[in-house]
Amino acid sequence: MHRAGAPLEGARAIGRLTVDGPWIGFGYRAGLPHLVVGAADRVQDAPADRDLLLALAIAHFAEAFAEAPPDIEATQSDLSALVRHLMATEADAGRRALLGEATDAIDDGLAGDAVAEKLAAARSPATASVDPVELLLVEARQLSERA
Repeated sequence: MHRAGAPLEGARAIGRLTVDGPWIGFGYRAGLPHLVVGAADRVQDAPADRDLLLALAIAHFAEAFAEAPPDIEATQSDLSALVRHLMATEADAGRRALLGEATDAIDDGLAGDAVAEKLAAARSPATASVDPVELLLVEARQLSERA
């Protein structure tokens, strides 16, 4: 969790962990994407690696969580920008191409399940066998325990 330094900007929720419970999403600190978990008036964040950010996008398009708070709900444009950030910083040409395909799918307004499949194809082999939603739940719990 970060309390000092660059402010958290552009926090966007992809959904709630439980109905009327805390929300999970992403935001940026000094231009770098962070995992964000919010509940009531408390927001916590931590740096997020590529696979965690992909898991957030997959969960969004798979509609894996309860509805996000409407005032901070992530839009297609927000998710497209997040995936573009990942694509721009991806060293592996194959994964970069897959992220490009996923960005095109988002921008073209393809169905959520089709976008989620394209995003899942870009996950690293190290986490590809881990369910994205389970990964997010574990990370959200760990972030909450650090408070």
